[in-house]
Amino acid sequence: MLELESIFSPGGVLSRHIAGFHVRSQQVEMARAITSTIENHRILVAEAGTGTGKTLAYLVPALLAGGKVIISTGTKTLQDQLFKRDIPAARAALKLPVSVALLKGRANYVCHYHLERSLQDTQLTFVNREEIRYLQWIERYAGYSKDGDKSGLSEVPEHAAIWQFVTSTRDNCLGSDCPSYKRCFVMEARKQAMSADIVVVNHHLFFADVMLRDEGLSELLPACNTVIFDEAHQLPETASLFFGESVSTGQLLDLARDAKIEALKAARDFTPLQDAITATDKAARDLRLAVAEENTRIALSEAFRYPGFKPALDQLLEQLDALVGALESQAERSEGLEHCWHRADNHLQLIRRWHDDGEMDGYVRWIEVFHHALQLHATPLSIAGIFQKQLAASLRAWIFTSATLSVKKDFSHYNHEMGLDGAQTASWDSPFDYGAQALLYVPQGLPEPQQKDYTDRVVAAALPVLRASKGRAFFLCTSLRAMQRVYELLQVADDFDFPLLLQGQGSRSYLLDSFRTIGNAILIGSQSFWEGVDVRGEALSLVIIDKLPFAPPDDPVLSARIEKMTNEGRNAFMDYQLPRAVISLKQGAGRLIRDETDHGVLMICDPRLITKAYGKQIWQSLPPMKRTRDLTEVENFFAAGRQPLIQPRLNQHQE
Repeated sequence: MLELESIFSPGGVLSRHIAGFHVRSQQVEMARAITSTIENHRILVAEAGTGTGKTLAYLVPALLAGGKVIISTGTKTLQDQLFKRDIPAARAALKLPVSVALLKGRANYVCHYHLERSLQDTQLTFVNREEIRYLQWIERYAGYSKDGDKSGLSEVPEHAAIWQFVTSTRDNCLGSDCPSYKRCFVMEARKQAMSADIVVVNHHLFFADVMLRDEGLSELLPACNTVIFDEAHQLPETASLFFGESVSTGQLLDLARDAKIEALKAARDFTPLQDAITATDKAARDLRLAVAEENTRIALSEAFRYPGFKPALDQLLEQLDALVGALESQAERSEGLEHCWHRADNHLQLIRRWHDDGEMDGYVRWIEVFHHALQLHATPLSIAGIFQKQLAASLRAWIFTSATLSVKKDFSHYNHEMGLDGAQTASWDSPFDYGAQALLYVPQGLPEPQQKDYTDRVVAAALPVLRASKGRAFFLCTSLRAMQRVYELLQVADDFDFPLLLQGQGSRSYLLDSFRTIGNAILIGSQSFWEGVDVRGEALSLVIIDKLPFAPPDDPVLSARIEKMTNEGRNAFMDYQLPRAVISLKQGAGRLIRDETDHGVLMICDPRLITKAYGKQIWQSLPPMKRTRDLTEVENFFAAGRQPLIQPRLNQHQE
């Protein structure tokens, strides 16, 4: 441990080689705990408050330990930051000859086969001037890029339609049968990962591989000594997604498109196949049209109440069954047709399982409706048992870390949900002086959130605070509808001319860059801006949260889990709904203070923070800010430009 102490000491290698490094006792303690966990092949659940420096706290022990380490992050952005900045800096400071590889899902790499097919195809559905230009840039990029990672071609937007035509999916990858297999960027990334000491992945990739054996990690895991999950609070949601099953009308349309291309090349003379493809395409589109709503989640029982849904689903099953038969009869004519046959059969079996009662015990079946697609989901009611099998597969260290994993330092909710019973837990508070740097404001006089005019009243309460802060705010909403209403009301507010930025008006990175540059803007956002966003300095001095982020009780997965817990004699609200809301709220609140010089106000508009017995449990889980219900205190805080002078009481009986 002495070596660790010297590395993190004021005159140590980190302070000499890493710009902006600060010695923090919490960071050293966390590094010690992680070192012990790695050495003893244990499980550690570690919460580290904002500013602790948790990245170096786990990187240094991982680099020193030797052996193979997989680091999984919550986002591709953090993945790139670790690979390009944090790991090289730590490795250089420690002077260790450690090899590092970055591994993403296949959809992040240009596929030579699909690129060449797109270049040769004269009937492409995306043919317009902009997409053709993008295609030419991608062709050129594929010729000189070493890794084929689409993030290296910033000129083509990440969500441009062209990417789906020049990358592969698990469904349409030809694998070792591909004529471009030897120069495949995905295979090269996997090869590098196999030989590297440290492999940086993301949660989606990790669980996709664990469940689907699809992304190359299944070969890495057996040789791995340590797995570190950063932003581990996201794991329950991600694991639920991948431990379940899903298929969308979009996948079926992609199948029909690919089958049509392959049929024209290899089975043009077999008209029943063309007819089956056309019929499947139509049936998939009709299933989407059977539900009028969009951007909604509906339980299976509710879905069947739509008069057109069951007939459309039955018709899809019938047409897909016919397509499977037609593809099977022609499969020997080309590798592409054979691959489409297997894809179609997999989709058919999954939809049959989803459709048939008794096939999916322990799962909740539901549908998700988007603008252009409808998705059938089967989600496990509990992921704990499934994940425990991964933990028990072989002896290695598992580290789960985030700024938000506990409720008042109690990890039982997270550990129970993830199947980590018996894991060691530890929590380190932020080194920031929240008492001097921040103020928590809960306005008086607001109604309960279910009131019809709640959002209007929230905006009315927020306007004087926004004027006092001179803009410089995030206005975080728990729903897209509330977000839109806030934007509309602020646009027409009297004596109010701060620049407004609305989620959806550009990419997240574009909006954040604009927010930082403008300096006095108000960014109105929903889920996208509650976490993973880092704005330091005076540009962000106020975070407004419209209401406590409880998941909608009519959400099909949530309601099924509540029913299961109630049947088991548990209190679903206290054991599940409240802890999830607290963790989500801590993420939103965490946007405010990002370093030692930041100052600001956190305004939580929901009166339940004061009026409900559970409110105390919520605000005691937040960083130790000074608290007030007095608008004058807030105005004085901003006028002083520094800290509030007194510690007001939220509510006499809650102290």
